[in-house]
Amino acid sequence: MKKEAIRGMIFHSIEAHKLLSDLVDKIEDASNLISTAISQGNKVISCGNGGSAGQAQHFSAELIGRFEKERSALNSISLTTDTSNITAIGNDYGYENVFKRQLQGIGKPGDVLLCLTSSGNSQNLIEAINHAKLNGIKVVNLLGNDGGKMNGLGNANIIIPSENTARVQECHLLILHIFAKLIEYTIFNQDGSTRNY
Repeated sequence: MKKEAIRGMIFHSIEAHKLLSDLVDKIEDASNLISTAISQGNKVISCGNGGSAGQAQHFSAELIGRFEKERSALNSISLTTDTSNITAIGNDYGYENVFKRQLQGIGKPGDVLLCLTSSGNSQNLIEAINHAKLNGIKVVNLLGNDGGKMNGLGNANIIIPSENTARVQECHLLILHIFAKLIEYTIFNQDGSTRNY
């Protein structure tokens, strides 16, 4: 029985990943948006809840650290890592404002807000997006199912058409790795020097 469950999860994960082949153009467009922002001296600000919070941190680490290339650090921060900020804002202003309030402090016109959610209905992400759109910050959304309330709110919206949270998050992780690879090869030459834009 356990072996059947294991094989079933592997099969369904593979099937979900196959859906990404229909999203290549959207993935490329979102990657270009992020690369352009970074190359112009702006930063990527990522956020999400639960497992998506972990993926937001993961992506920021790929940019600041490295993915595949030896190169200089790229300007990125995750809004999910500072527990003092998150708990203070949640306590004083409500959990729906934990990302918006941080974005008010560090977000600048030209930055990119990357939001990850399997439901597309997280109010704290929607509040952050609303602030971003009013303040010249581009938005990239990685969503699941039908995109929820966040469908169409971003400059780029990539939707994994699955109702299974785990499958959506697995596909989001692959997209983040694709972003990291494309960003590195867009911004840097083979010798690690920055391209001129």
